[in-house]
Amino acid sequence: MMHGGGWHSIISSPDEKPTVTWALLRRVLGYALPYRGQIIGMLVTILVTAGLTLLTPLVMRDLIDHTIPTKDVQRLVWLALALLAIPALRGGVNVIQRRLNASVGEGVIYDLRVALFTRLQRMSLRFFTNTKVGELMSRLNNDVVGAQNAISNTIVGIITNVIEAIALLVVMISMEWRLTLISVLILPLFILAARRMGTRLRDIARKGMDANAAMNAMMNETLNIGGALLVKLFGRQQAEVGRFQQRAGSVRQVGVERAVVGSVFIVIIGLVGAIGNALVYGIGGYLVIRDTFTIGTIVAFVSYMGILYGALQGLANAPVEFATSMVSFERVFEVIDLPQEIVERPDARALENIDGALVFEDVTFQYDSSDTALLSEVKRFGRMDDVKAVLSGEGAQEAQKPGRANAPPAAADEEGGEEATHSQARLNALEHVSFSAQPGQLVALVGPSGAGKTTLTYLIPRLYDPTQGRILLDGHDLRHVTLDSLSSQIGMVTQETHLFHDTIRTNLLYARLEATQEEIEAACQAANLHDFIAGLPDGYDTVVGERGYRLSGGEKQRLALARVILKNPRLLVLDEATSHLDSESEALIQEALKRVMQGRTSIVIAHRLSTILAADQILVFDRGRVIERGDHRTLLAQDGMYAQLYETQFKREN
Repeated sequence: MMHGGGWHSIISSPDEKPTVTWALLRRVLGYALPYRGQIIGMLVTILVTAGLTLLTPLVMRDLIDHTIPTKDVQRLVWLALALLAIPALRGGVNVIQRRLNASVGEGVIYDLRVALFTRLQRMSLRFFTNTKVGELMSRLNNDVVGAQNAISNTIVGIITNVIEAIALLVVMISMEWRLTLISVLILPLFILAARRMGTRLRDIARKGMDANAAMNAMMNETLNIGGALLVKLFGRQQAEVGRFQQRAGSVRQVGVERAVVGSVFIVIIGLVGAIGNALVYGIGGYLVIRDTFTIGTIVAFVSYMGILYGALQGLANAPVEFATSMVSFERVFEVIDLPQEIVERPDARALENIDGALVFEDVTFQYDSSDTALLSEVKRFGRMDDVKAVLSGEGAQEAQKPGRANAPPAAADEEGGEEATHSQARLNALEHVSFSAQPGQLVALVGPSGAGKTTLTYLIPRLYDPTQGRILLDGHDLRHVTLDSLSSQIGMVTQETHLFHDTIRTNLLYARLEATQEEIEAACQAANLHDFIAGLPDGYDTVVGERGYRLSGGEKQRLALARVILKNPRLLVLDEATSHLDSESEALIQEALKRVMQGRTSIVIAHRLSTILAADQILVFDRGRVIERGDHRTLLAQDGMYAQLYETQFKREN
């Protein structure tokens, strides 16, 4: 007797039912409006299908009550053909309805995904450093599909069930009101059984979702390239297999329990349906004996009753299904409505042909530790997609350093080197920083790890905005220029080079899509990389692997330099870390750096003496402040922090 409700509705329960507001409903309908033609077509097909559903029992009644008793062969042939034609016609209409439904559903998915992805592209770096990738994937995939389900499945199902229920009740009452009353009185037994067993199934389903989430999280952590490498290096293959067996075993156990309880549920529903059939056949049979109505009427009535139970059961579950689908819309809208921290002014001007004069005017910056412009922790009704700890299975609160709670990964890496002579923990990442770099100059940033050097470089391409003060490029406040034109003028190479799992050529073209093969090769020659690529079997069509793992550290850095050279920016921002490279790779990179920086304004986090000696200006950072500035000789003469850094880090290169 189950019809139209499905397992999703069964595992939902009244205490889980989320709320739906009119404002949310109006916004959802706004996404359906572009597809109103297909939706109207669906409504027409629903009406046709409901009408065809009513015909088969009527044909059966005519066969039993009139055609067979009167031995009307011609009428028998026509009715038999009708019994064949009705399902064939209904099947054809269902195909049309399914096509219309799919057009609406996939269209809504497309619109939502594009809107989401577009919004995410404009979010600040802080958003990504504070948001789990899995949560974003869930919004783009699971929640978008759940939202689409509200329009193309749930609403369509509700309309279908309403039309069927009304039409069936009208026909059944016209046939026999007493049997109709008995049929409707049985319905509370269906609802009671569904709610009781539904609560049990919901708990089992939640356990299964938890177990699946834990198993999937472990697979995701251990089967990516970094996780697989770590497992092998520490010889934990057997331990991971054992852990996986435990989690997969939990999934298996819940699956068995779910199957057993589900079977019991189906049996109970069958028994409740049998009560209805017994009453209808018993009372109806008695009325047939009393010549109140015919046998064909009972047969038709029982057929209608089965369809009615399915429709009413679907309507009983519809509020939870609908509200759950609408919450998916709510989560999608939360991303679309997130405020942008890095905003482009309406009157922003495009930078063209700049000289490259960069000025910091009393810049102070503090990483925002608030939850504004971030995704909220959400409860996903009937679904679990969050695992806080992959190995231990328990959540843990990590202590964070003051003022560094929301620092980006590269900034955190900056703190991971040699310990400074005193703590760099503080509230402001940068405090009252002022300096100017003239066109073509090289400015070297030095200082202990965590002093604020990487943070400063992130302000230049507006990955963050200063908390106070301003940054000027050729006299233009960075807040007053377009983001795209600013990006086109700045080339940045971070210490952690990111490469896409694609060919070398594709990774290079990311800098400038229209670049020719000759320009690509020229950039690689300038980065001392062309000969290496030419020696590969597939040359520039070699796939670099996940995050470039098939390349060495030096090769990845030179590829990043070649990418920047191809972009041909006026302003260069580099973290020229080469401490983890062999001497040959380091020499190649140093030679490439000289070519890259020639004629460009360069801001470089300096790790090598050669860069410092070539610098027009050296800024020494400590605890977010510029405490010394000048050239190499001047700073050595001051016998301050720079002199200490020179003695401990740079002098050993000689």
